[in-house]
Amino acid sequence: MNTVREIEDEGIRCMLMRGGTSKGAYFLAEDLPADQARRDDLLLRLMGSPDARQVDGIGGGHPLTSKVAVVSRSADPQADVDYLFLQVQVTEARVSAQQTCGNLLAGVAPFAIERGLIPVDGDTTRVRVRIVNGGGMATATVDTRDGRVRYAGSTLISGVPFGSAPVTLDFEGTEGSVCGSLLPTGSVRNRIAGVEVTCVDNGMPVVLMAAEALGVTGYESPAELEGDAALRAKVEEIRLQAGPLMGLGDVRATTVPKMSLVAAPRDGGAISTRTFIPHRVHTSIGVLGAVSVATAVLLEGSVAAEIAVSGPPGDILRIEHPTGFFDTSIEVSGSGARLRVHRSGVLRTARKLFDGLTWPRQT
Repeated sequence: MNTVREIEDEGIRCMLMRGGTSKGAYFLAEDLPADQARRDDLLLRLMGSPDARQVDGIGGGHPLTSKVAVVSRSADPQADVDYLFLQVQVTEARVSAQQTCGNLLAGVAPFAIERGLIPVDGDTTRVRVRIVNGGGMATATVDTRDGRVRYAGSTLISGVPFGSAPVTLDFEGTEGSVCGSLLPTGSVRNRIAGVEVTCVDNGMPVVLMAAEALGVTGYESPAELEGDAALRAKVEEIRLQAGPLMGLGDVRATTVPKMSLVAAPRDGGAISTRTFIPHRVHTSIGVLGAVSVATAVLLEGSVAAEIAVSGPPGDILRIEHPTGFFDTSIEVSGSGARLRVHRSGVLRTARKLFDGLTWPRQT
């Protein structure tokens, strides 16, 4: 590993990738400072934060494009690689490791293969990924025909305008991985700030609320919702009160829990969503956010279950969002507060955008 001064002078290896509907910078852990404070300071300067445009860095000026994946070989015998997700705040000089990102996870296996951490294993290569943020495991299956990662393909996911090769992700052990239990408050429903909510953690802490309970339809565009100051204030009030109830403590300076407004589906899915992440509104929905919402759909008595249209457990659950839909597959047993999650599966795509050196802003 180079020192920070050497990185400032010589640059650092970085691969910029689109993972799912997000975009981020991927690094080998060995290329970054081991000290957390120095690492975070370096990443802020690389991404261009704090600045709303991130014009002096490689960040994209939005939470969905100001992300970092740190990858290394895993010491866990059950895993091939470790994946640490870091959210680099855009307008604040802060880096958060409190949550993971299922979208950037889609690029972890291709990146690990590209960097030589994992050998190609035939036409498809399976990579077992340990999710450092909160635990849990994911098995990613990547197209490696012709002995290399293939990014070209015809698989389309909502929120990405062009097709790519598919990356399948199967999750295990994500139930309660951040908050400690699937139902962090101990109840299927709670009343917070006068609004009925369901709090779920199946890899991502999410607070679900019926959109109509907040005076909106749930079909508005992200811009319309962000422009509603009263709505944003109410959503934040609920979030701040939900944090301690979910075991997350004071969440004023964190990006969890996510806040999802739900409504009846309009386009053949199971449920419609609009998700605050937590202050901007997602143009689609995060991977594990979608998994947690789908889990709530299967949770008898939840805010989501009473308005959703879905088949039996094990069927594909289509989560509608502002730019399309997100298909999930959740295997569960039990019902209500006794619900247990055994597996969650999603289909994503990823694409390498550039690979080379990047230089941080010097101090």
